[in-house]
Amino acid sequence: MAEVHLPFVWTERVLDHVPGAEVWVGVSTPGTEVARRASLIRESLLAAGASEVAATPHDDTYLLAVHDRGLVRHLRDVHAQWMASDIPALAGQDRVVPYVFPTEGMLQGLPVRDPTAVHARAGRWCYDTMTLVGPGTWTAARAAVDAALTAVDLVVAGARSAYALTRPPGHHVTRAAYGGSCYLNNAAVAASALLGAGYERVAVVDVDAHHGNGTQAVFYERPEVLYASVHVDPGAGWFPHYAGFAEETGRGPGTGANRNVALAPGAGDQTWLHGIDQLLDAVAAHRSQVLVVSLGVDAAMDDPESPLRVSSEGYGATGTRLAATGLPCVLVQEGGYHLPTLGGLVTAVLAAFA
Repeated sequence: MAEVHLPFVWTERVLDHVPGAEVWVGVSTPGTEVARRASLIRESLLAAGASEVAATPHDDTYLLAVHDRGLVRHLRDVHAQWMASDIPALAGQDRVVPYVFPTEGMLQGLPVRDPTAVHARAGRWCYDTMTLVGPGTWTAARAAVDAALTAVDLVVAGARSAYALTRPPGHHVTRAAYGGSCYLNNAAVAASALLGAGYERVAVVDVDAHHGNGTQAVFYERPEVLYASVHVDPGAGWFPHYAGFAEETGRGPGTGANRNVALAPGAGDQTWLHGIDQLLDAVAAHRSQVLVVSLGVDAAMDDPESPLRVSSEGYGATGTRLAATGLPCVLVQEGGYHLPTLGGLVTAVLAAFA
């Protein structure tokens, strides 16, 4: 096993989230974003010699810099409100599941209101049916934010790189809506904190198999933050379906600070690594001073959630390319769902960072 020499941030609170299931096309299916994911990664890193750092509490300054206060309040309170309603007795459902969404097609310019019924309010802040909220969801998601901010603290204090073992993942969360098995956007919060620490140009490099529509949306008009992602082509039928296309390059002052590299299913190592190189060319052109890496490993050969077929060696080469930028780097965990190989894949990437 390769050795890992960078610090990683851990808190057991990330295990509190137990989604129970996902509701996909109206069918309740077993959730793949399970707590065991984080435990397996931690075990692999400890076996590889990585040093564990405990996450420390942080206030909401940088969380609220990227998320609407209403979204944060909703995630904090909604499960208790749900359980206090008649829905658990009527429907036998102890997880928060949206069923109606205030889309533009529905409202046609009318204001978005907060419904009285909690089962209606759930869709006010969530954009899919598969991202369920349970009793430990808020504590886990908020602890993941603390882990990401602790990794930022380490880098600001002089560490060349640091990894936050964040769970649930976060890159699908926009400013005011969660989804895609994500609740709070850890990578976006980390980028905001780095700006607050004095970095003037930050790059978020997203190597999860799926486009981070949330991170893109948060920074789409901001030239100081580059968002660059390699992912399976949403036009080929993959989540998030509505975003992640090459023509999305930013808006207004942020035009040119967004780079999407969409890959066809079955891409494999060579095509994947060419995509990584394109992202890093964008980082150089942006003159970024620091990296935030959304580290998903769900593009892997055996992963059930994408068809990109990247090998462990491909992930090792991904880490080598990211580390070779020479930039300070905060890495946060995103996807990766094949439990037998998950820890080894993350370790393969992080072994390149010293």
